[in-house]
Parts: sequence; C-alpha cells; structure tokens
Amino acid sequence: GLPTENYAIKHHIHPRIVTDQNIQVFTRQLKAAGFSFDFSRVVDTTDPEYYRFTQWIFLKMFEKGLVYKSKAYVNFCPDCKVVLSNEESQGGICDRCGSEVEQKEKDVWFLKITAYAKRLLEGLDKLECPSRIRIEQENWIGESEGALIQFPLKDTNETLEVFTTRPDTIYGATFMVIAPEHELLKRYQERIQNWTQIEEYQEQAKKKTEFERVQLVKEKTGVLIQGLEAINPLTKEAIPIFIADYVMITYGTGAIMAVPGHDQRDYEFAKKFGLDIIEVIAGGDLSDEAYTDIDNGVLVNSPLINGLLVKDAIAKMAAILEATGMGVKTRQFKMKDWAFNRQRYWGEPIPIIYCEKCGVVPVPFADLPVTLPMIDQYEPTTSGESPLANVKEFVNCTCPICHGLARRETDTMPQWAGSSWYYLRYLDPKNPAEIASKEKQAYWGQVNWYNGGMEHVTRHLIYSRFWNQFLFDIGEVLTEEPYKKRTAQGLILGADGEKMSKSKGNVVNPMAIIDEYGADTLRMYLLFIGDYEMPTPWNENGVKGCRRFLDKVWRAFPKVTKAMALTETWENLIHKTIKGVSEDMENLKFNTAIAKLMTLMNEYTAKESISKGDYETLLKLLYPFSPHVTEELWQMLGHSESLVFEPWPSFDPSKLTEESVEIVISINGKVRDKLVAPFDLAVKELEARALKQPRIKELLGDRPIRKVICIPNKLVNIVQ
Repeated sequence: GLPTENYAIKHHIHPRIVTDQNIQVFTRQLKAAGFSFDFSRVVDTTDPEYYRFTQWIFLKMFEKGLVYKSKAYVNFCPDCKVVLSNEESQGGICDRCGSEVEQKEKDVWFLKITAYAKRLLEGLDKLECPSRIRIEQENWIGESEGALIQFPLKDTNETLEVFTTRPDTIYGATFMVIAPEHELLKRYQERIQNWTQIEEYQEQAKKKTEFERVQLVKEKTGVLIQGLEAINPLTKEAIPIFIADYVMITYGTGAIMAVPGHDQRDYEFAKKFGLDIIEVIAGGDLSDEAYTDIDNGVLVNSPLINGLLVKDAIAKMAAILEATGMGVKTRQFKMKDWAFNRQRYWGEPIPIIYCEKCGVVPVPFADLPVTLPMIDQYEPTTSGESPLANVKEFVNCTCPICHGLARRETDTMPQWAGSSWYYLRYLDPKNPAEIASKEKQAYWGQVNWYNGGMEHVTRHLIYSRFWNQFLFDIGEVLTEEPYKKRTAQGLILGADGEKMSKSKGNVVNPMAIIDEYGADTLRMYLLFIGDYEMPTPWNENGVKGCRRFLDKVWRAFPKVTKAMALTETWENLIHKTIKGVSEDMENLKFNTAIAKLMTLMNEYTAKESISKGDYETLLKLLYPFSPHVTEELWQMLGHSESLVFEPWPSFDPSKLTEESVEIVISINGKVRDKLVAPFDLAVKELEARALKQPRIKELLGDRPIRKVICIPNKLVNIVQ
C-alpha cells in the first residue's frame, strides 16, 4: 500500500521489488519465531491473480449501483499527494506520513458504504468484541434519530431543509447556518447582495481541514447572506442565514437550525454576531453560556409544547411537523461514502474505461485483471494525476461496447481494497474461478477470531464487514458477517515509551532477539511484557528474565524421575495452575498465565527431584508460549510423538482445595500469631484453636474478651 510506495520513492526502489523483499523478510521472521501457519495458503494482495477478484468485486458493486463518481471536497495529503478517506485522516492528520491534510475539490470514485450503515450497526450484535471496539464502530457509523424540517425561504417557493436530533428546540432557532459549499448559494447568486464576501469566505474554508473546521475550541467565523432569509416554520418569524465553516456539507443536509440558547457553538456564534438567544428549556443562565444539560428538563417559550418533559416534547413536535407537512421523522448516519480512488501508481487499477460515445464503461469481467504496468516513473505527479496517466500503452484502449478509441481510468484503488476480503481467499487461495468455493466456505465457516490493532477498528473492520455483507447479498459468501469475534492487542513501544520508528532509533529487530536469546524467549517475552490489550514499552531486562526462566526449565530435566504420578505436595498447585493458565489464555491474559508457570517452576526448583508427571504437565502448559524448547525436552523424555498432538491438561476440581491453610490471628486488629488448620474448619473449632495458642493466651492475659470474629480459612480477630 501507501507505506510501501512512499518507501520505494524515497529509496528509489520499485514498489514491486520492495513488496517482494518485504514478503521474504516477513516470512523469514514468522518462520524463525515458530508460527504454525500453513504457508501454502499465503496470499499476496498485489498479485494480479489476486486483485482480479478485487476488481471483480468493484465491478459487481458498480453493477449494483454502489459505485459512483462525483466532484467532492476530499482530504488530500500534500506530501503523499493522495486523496485520503476520513478513516485515514482522523484529526486532520495523514495517518501515513503525519502531514496536515488539506481540503481539495476533485473527481472522486465513491463506494456507497452509507447504504449499508444501518446493517453495519445492527451487525455488531452478532460480533463478540470488547466494549471499546463496539463503541468505536458505533461512533464512526454515528446513527442519529431526529427529523428533517423544511424552513421556507422568504419570498421564494423553496425551502431550506435541515436535519436535527432535537425538533423540540425549534422555537429557539433564531438563525440558520449553511456550509460554504451549499448548492443554494450558486442558485441564488444574483439575489445575494454580498457575493464577493461570500466567495472570499468560501476560498478561506477550502484551506481548512475538516478537523480544523469542526473543532469546538476555535474562533467562530461566518458571513451573513445578505438578500436571503428563512422563515421559522413554527414562530413564522424571519431569521437570518449565515455561511460558516463549522457546518459540513457532507453531514446531514449541509444546513442547520441554530439554537444558541442550548448549543455552545451556536451560542458563541450568536454572541459574536449579535443574534437573539432564546431559552426554550428551563434551568440555565443564558447570560454566561448556553444551557446544554438538556437531555431532561421542561420546555418553555414553546407554545405548542410548553410544560412538557424533553422526551415527550421531542415526540410531540416530530408528530406536529409530520402532520403539518413541515417535517418528517428520520434517521441519519455520520459515516460518509468511501472515497475510493488514489492518484498514485501502487494500487489496483480501477477497471473503468471512458469512451466519448458510450460514456463510462466497466471493463468486461472476462478481461480482468487490468494489470498494473511495470514503469520506471512511478513518483506522484505535480499535476495531481496518477503516474499511469503518462503511460500511453496503458491509457489508450478500445471501448468494449462500440470498439472505438477509448481511455482507461488512471487512478488506482486504496490499500484497503485488497485487504477488505483477503480472509476469504485463505479458504481457497489457488481457485482461479471464484473467490472461494462454497464447499470450502461451508467447511471453514466464518473467521472464528480476528485479532488486530486498535488502529484498524474504524477502518479495516468496517470496510471488510461492508464488503462481506455485499458479497453475501449477491450470493458469493455464506455468512453475512465475516467475523465471530474481534479483539485487539496493545502496541509494543520502544524502550523510550514512544512508538517504534527508525527515525527515533528505538526499533527492535525480532531477528536480533532470536539470534541472541532464541525464538522461544522472544515469543514468551512478547506475551509476558504486560497486559496484552494495552501499549507497553520494550524492556531488555524483561527479555533476559524470560530467557533465565527457560534456562531454569531446561536445567530441571536431570532432576526428573520415572514416576508418572503428580507429587502429592504439589498436586493442589499443579491443578490450580492448569485451571489458571487455561482460563488466562482464553481471556488473553497471557502475562498472568506465564507468571503462574513461573510460580510452579520455582516450586519445582526448590526440590531435589521432579516426577515425570509433574514435568510433563509443565511442558504441556508451556508449549504454546515456547514450542521449540518444550518439544525438544518432550523428545528427551523418550516420546516419539510430537508434543503438539498431546491433549491439553485438565484439572480435577476436587484437587483445587487445599487440605490445610494458614490462619492469621489478630488482637484488636493487630496481627499477633498464625496457626495451620484444616481447610474449611468449623468456625467454633477455629476460634477454640486460636484461643489455645500459647502466645495468644499470654497476650490476652486476664482481660475479658468482648467478641471473636472468624473468617473461615483466613482470619481470627479477637476484640477485647
């Protein structure tokens, strides 16, 4: 994708070569670390035999009306010279190079992901995932329930449509704001008296990123549209219309009714421009700020809904608007259609042909793949076009309909295209006729467990679910949702606590760790470093500690006896360890699972001998973390079959309870002595034994005992 291309440009190495080299490096690292992947199923999303299906899916979406081209303001990275989706430019920053993103008007191919917004939201009920992942998905999709309201334009037959989640506050709407890009402006250009001022403001808005425009903490700017006014459909009063950059054309209708009494942004705007501020929900002091705690409260200054609670007022006003034809109840989504084309070389060619006679023509399925040509000049162009635009052999083609001269689309797909369905190709990677056969899909089913970084929660997870749902709709896959479960691991930071980066000099090469400490040490440390789901800094001492633990396991081998039974004194601890490690692994608590194994090994180390049963149980539990060492020790124990085929240890619930426990004895809350008693000893007997302890009798003396508090298996507290 884009990182590969940026690296290729910087180092003057063709991205094809860079990609092939990276595949070799990654494969070598994965194999060295002992990952048990089936490497016969490797897929390369940049291989024409793979991306012919990526192009096929695009054309199927085109066929079903889910692909369209439109002029739009897009997120543009001036350094990468590429259009970015909203997911790739969160916070107004390019997620690849860190540059500030600009707004540019361009011809853009869009995938109509918004058509699937409701299903993407509802499908989350079928996905097992942590709450933070679900919240990220819900926030990005951003469902809002509200009403579309028509505000008549004064002295015209037109209305200005707005979407609001709070129709109950309409009596407090004292002005309106539209986005600088709103089509209303062009239509009424001759009527607008300050058109030059409007144009100047529009130009200023183009220079700002979406992030800059919607920031809450910023100076409010805008321009009154002189010559256009709206009519509040409930109060029937004329209200001014402004353009302001904090309203986005891509959200809702690109226009809002401003209620400054109960929205801080509108409040600041009204104060700056001297506009009316009306209280419609009781409870605040509007002299200082907007009253925004309005999820509850009572309506005021609102004739048709005065005295109603907010919940009831919303419902009643929505009904009034519908009954009078002034509005309609609806739902909207914050998520926008997916800007899908890039003006870069390294990507799947978009399979579209332009013909002067036939217009926009999809490449016939039989002619796929449209292959990316190997070229020397693959750097982004200064014209904003893809480098492919300069390759005549690629651009010039024949129209598949009229067979006349035509030209190819020269933009390419984003890096997310091929990765939006790769999980399906693993099922049937060599199939030349289809993505994956129905038989293979029926056998393997959904992805049982998708684990990845949090950075893909709003991108890859949404994109791949969208593609899968579409493929399900056209009968290409058997399940509507691609994944049963989604979890996320934390990022391993550099030793300095910062994200690893070559420029910062804090990158750790896994091969260097393998060469010095062994693959099993690397595997174990990566899982022992900290909470699996949280970011954690690298610590060389921790690596050494894991190596020392594995050395301890290895050195214990000569102490192993031929006895297969578990050592009686360790029986309780071993069964607790089996139970604890099994549960921790299932819940991704790998660090605590390894800690339990270390505790068990410390007990083994303290004795002169270890039974074969004790040692084999440890090796089985340790195997997923350190398969190489444990496999070799397993063979040294005389086994001919590989350890990987052994059943996982099971615990006996009856062995989880200890036969005896240590009881703390305190007097007036201060620890004074301890005793060993049978597990679950009766309270009266426990009290009697505590009072008979010589040291306790001496400390109590002749003073009377007020009461004795017993906590079974833990504590006896004597109060005098």
